Amino acid sequence: MTFTIVTDSTSDLPISWVQENDVTVLGLTINLDGVIYETVGENRFTSADLLEKMASGSQPTTSQVNVGQFEEVFEAATKKGQEVLYLAFSAALSGTYQSAVIARDMVMDQYPEAVITIVDTKAATIGEGYLVMKAVEARAAGKTLAETKAIVEDLVPRLRTYLLVDDLNHLVRGGRLSKSAALIGGLVNIKPLLALNAEGKLEAIAKIRGRKKGIKEMLNLTLDNLDHSTVMVAYTGDIEAAEVTKATLLEDSRVTDVLLTELGPIIATHTGTGVLAILSINKKER
Repeated sequence: MTFTIVTDSTSDLPISWVQENDVTVLGLTINLDGVIYETVGENRFTSADLLEKMASGSQPTTSQVNVGQFEEVFEAATKKGQEVLYLAFSAALSGTYQSAVIARDMVMDQYPEAVITIVDTKAATIGEGYLVMKAVEARAAGKTLAETKAIVEDLVPRLRTYLLVDDLNHLVRGGRLSKSAALIGGLVNIKPLLALNAEGKLEAIAKIRGRKKGIKEMLNLTLDNLDHSTVMVAYTGDIEAAEVTKATLLEDSRVTDVLLTELGPIIATHTGTGVLAILSINKKER
């Protein structure tokens, strides 16, 4: 039996790819100056729109996918006789995962035969997206939902996410980073290197003097014990640094492909511009 794959808009997957591969994407929303903006669909709010408004002083907030949205998707799939696999944005960073759990329980109360599986990816942006890609790949190869879940869960603890952020105040304001970690970034030319830990929380793992050294350290950490030949690079604003980072990664014989993507508006709300992130599958767990 085939199954439905669901994810959320923090996975930053291209719309064309999502449509071609039959993935359902539910959107978190952005509240900006009293207006609610959607992050999925043809009229979705883009990162460019967001960063322009943030540059003029606006302070956006984000809202999780609500229970009703999940319930609608889960119930529709169940009525078609489809099992559901939802790959969720890190539960440590959003209440979206919990909304899905509540919706699953509601649907299963009404349809006891339903199969709705939820995986906390403990990831964000194209790292989460890469796990969705691997799930789609497994489904296309004829794997069952249970087999696909096992493949994804093997990758989750080995997915490394490193990032440099120019302005840490956005992360602190949104509750995604501690004030003590942000204080490091206030020192002259000191950049805290951030990572998602084993629980999917953001933490500062090193103090780096200067952006170039920070990027070099991210590259070193990424290539140490690299397992998969595909590496992901995500950015806001500084596409030149992202392209240079991609080229540097491709100089390593173990890297055959680098997925380059702009951070979507949900993640960009909490990071602002000037972000560079490298994501990869490592041989060791985080």
